[in-house]
Amino acid sequence: MGGFFGVASSEDCVFDLFFGVDYHSHLGTRRGGMTVYGENGFNRSIHSIENSPFRTKMEKEIKDMSGWYGIGCISDYEAQPLIIRSHHGTYAITTVGKICNSEELINKLFDEGYVHFQEMSSGEVNATELVAALINTKDNLIEGIQYVQDIVEGSLSLLLLNEKGVYAARDKVGRTPVVVGKKEEGFCVSFENFAYKNLGYKDYKELGPGEIVAITEKNCVTLVNPGKDMKICTFLWIYYGYPSSSYEGISVEQMRYRNGASMAKRDNVKPDIVAGVPDSGTAHAVGYANESGIPFSRPFIKYTPTWPRSFMPTIQSKRNLIAKMKMLAVDDLIEGKSILLIDDSIVRGTQLRETTEYLYDCGAKEVHIRPACPPLLYGCKYLNFSRSTSEMDLIARRVIERLENGNVTEEVLSLYADPTTEQYANMIEEIRKELNFTSLAYARLDDMLEATGLERSKLCTYCWDGKE
Repeated sequence: MGGFFGVASSEDCVFDLFFGVDYHSHLGTRRGGMTVYGENGFNRSIHSIENSPFRTKMEKEIKDMSGWYGIGCISDYEAQPLIIRSHHGTYAITTVGKICNSEELINKLFDEGYVHFQEMSSGEVNATELVAALINTKDNLIEGIQYVQDIVEGSLSLLLLNEKGVYAARDKVGRTPVVVGKKEEGFCVSFENFAYKNLGYKDYKELGPGEIVAITEKNCVTLVNPGKDMKICTFLWIYYGYPSSSYEGISVEQMRYRNGASMAKRDNVKPDIVAGVPDSGTAHAVGYANESGIPFSRPFIKYTPTWPRSFMPTIQSKRNLIAKMKMLAVDDLIEGKSILLIDDSIVRGTQLRETTEYLYDCGAKEVHIRPACPPLLYGCKYLNFSRSTSEMDLIARRVIERLENGNVTEEVLSLYADPTTEQYANMIEEIRKELNFTSLAYARLDDMLEATGLERSKLCTYCWDGKE
């Protein structure tokens, strides 16, 4: 998905910017970059972080960077931040989100006389450069940012840096978070609110949907007021979010405890131990264990010294291999045991099937699987939750296609999304058999949403029920 961090300070901002960006490394593995503005103008550095973490790649270069204002990002796709020269002057820009109508927007720009795009990402137009081109069609930056928020289908939050300071804009329905921190020397703006706590910043404000602010070392000013409608991504709590994060005032770790507890209340199996697939499944498992009274245990451990980040290479075969290689069994906690294992979700099912087989090979008697969210029936069209190129990559959709002999309509899918129907039960049983689980029970959508503590109308549930 990606994350970003920005600083406006009365002192040199590079230290805060470097570590603030680094604290977003759990959100991407493709590119990392920083841009600062100071006495010598703009200074930018971008690196591939596919084979080495952001901090390792950037720590030498930051010695030659200085400035009062800066923005940086961890990106799972395009290289950024970009430096753009236009009639608005020179500015740097970085984005988080997904543009579903990019080809339409590119053709629109060509029709209006736009000449070419230079930055490329895997042979495609860099989404951040596309955003900059759209901004540049308007008379001023703020009008341009609003225009982009309105015309993009998908989601878009951004940071923009020029000689006046840092501008931050949250997605028009708030699918991703943007928060502002404050300390004596100035302000910061961040995707993750925990990213600035150890740098001395205190919570200042959380931007509302569509809100645009300008920050300098002296103040944070709202330029466009927030809208009323919000659809924040629920997966931020289930999977994406770091345990120490909170969104809309709701702690990720506590939400996962509550969600695990809700799963335990509906369950009737009696395993010997409860475990979570590291890392995002662990807190759900703690909540389940606390509620059920069944001991929490760690039957396998993730080897982190050389695989420290949550995400993995973009090639699926390599992702599957590393997922297996990085898990080390604790044989004494597995052999002869009935294990209830909680993962954040089941997407394709490949990794969890291999994990289950691994546990069987280590002597497990039973492996009961409990995904912490409902079956995924739709590919995310807002935040690239899954890298799937087709909804048929989702195991639930493949099973439904098989059960319905290819006659899958929206009405049919609504039956499979309802945990009280016969169709839902048949789907779960088919997935269980295909992946060789002793038993399988997903978290219910109503329980999961209740665990967030937010009104359902404020949460995006598209990938589970197709509702926008």
